[in-house]
Amino acid sequence: MQVERLLNDVLLITPEVFQDHRGHFFESYREDVFTEYCERKIEFVQDNQSLSNKGILRGLHFQNPPYAQGKLVRVVKGAVIDVAVDIRKNSKNYGKHVAVELSENNFQMLYIPLGFAHGFVTLEDQTIFTYKCTDYYKPESEGGIAWDSKSLNIDWGFLLTFTAIAIVGIFLGTFLNHLFDGQKLRKGFGYFILLMAGFIFYMEFLIATT
Repeated sequence: MQVERLLNDVLLITPEVFQDHRGHFFESYREDVFTEYCERKIEFVQDNQSLSNKGILRGLHFQNPPYAQGKLVRVVKGAVIDVAVDIRKNSKNYGKHVAVELSENNFQMLYIPLGFAHGFVTLEDQTIFTYKCTDYYKPESEGGIAWDSKSLNIDWGFLLTFTAIAIVGIFLGTFLNHLFDGQKLRKGFGYFILLMAGFIFYMEFLIATT
């Protein structure tokens, strides 16, 4: 396994993958690796898995002490942009975040320690996302951060594409309305562009609030 430190405490883990005509094999967890790279002993007590279609955003979530969770996350099928935000107020990296692509093709995993908020957006349909937790789910201790927080300025990639398309659609629709003012095309194609831009904004809202 290769381990890279991100923000000092977040670990990007790339396993050694053995592939042949039968398929592939790799070690998805080794306790000795975590003992080497983590300051505290890591003990996972709960495994979770989710299935999402393309463009689903989950997060940003965290649990408050004493039920804060460390997470080891990876993608079984599909791909995501995975985000971890340092919310430890005494940390020199407070408010900073990392964003990495995890996929079934790169086999990479991300360890997100205690004191971080976590979220991801799916890049493909039928994406299966799985993770190990160091504490049990406690809904009464759960907290969240807005995915589009201006202070964090997270590049979610896929969502920004929606916004860019919508803005271009609005300007194009306005331009066509002026260009073909008084003609039937103004009520046809120009209005169609504006309608599509509004639809894209609506779809972005649905994705963000899922």
